[in-house]
Amino acid sequence: MHFQSEERRDNLENEVTSILKAIGEDPNREGLLNTPKRVRKAYEFLTSGYRADIDTLVNGAIFEEDSQGMVLVRDIEMYSLCEHHLLPFFGKAHVGYIPNKKIIGISKIPRIVDVFARRLQVQERMTEQIAYALMEVLDPLGVAVVIKAKHLCMMMRGVEKQNSELFTSCMLGEFKTNMVTRSEFLDLIRTGST
Repeated sequence: MHFQSEERRDNLENEVTSILKAIGEDPNREGLLNTPKRVRKAYEFLTSGYRADIDTLVNGAIFEEDSQGMVLVRDIEMYSLCEHHLLPFFGKAHVGYIPNKKIIGISKIPRIVDVFARRLQVQERMTEQIAYALMEVLDPLGVAVVIKAKHLCMMMRGVEKQNSELFTSCMLGEFKTNMVTRSEFLDLIRTGST
């Protein structure tokens, strides 16, 4: 979904106005006058992952290095929208990889997480998308991604379970085949993790 054209922007704002009317609100009420525009801008940001390109984002920040130890970026804050209800889910992503003579600039890993979080999502798919994207750009010996998130579609409506969390994982390469490597990763994300 692209918001580049004025027509698309107007369409989204008109649809928000229709929603306000449908729920019994007056879109001409002072507090709601600019709501359609604010919602459109929010969705432009919250869905910016559709317009992102991983190669452009990485921007050559891959470096030759003989490092063989695990690289882990833990507790990456992430915010996304559930594609079933358009309600937020949020939590933390933990992303690790084992280099294969190349490493990536560490700031690129949270940026890759954001690319996939800033789309309409299900957490299960997003977890795999992050892992496979890192596999593709870096060609490491393995990638592991674990995400822990709270879903407002479960907390605010439906079953209304405020303390429930969803954990998802994707283990590729060494993390899938080597139990010692997998255990090390899982121990590292548990140590001091909130």
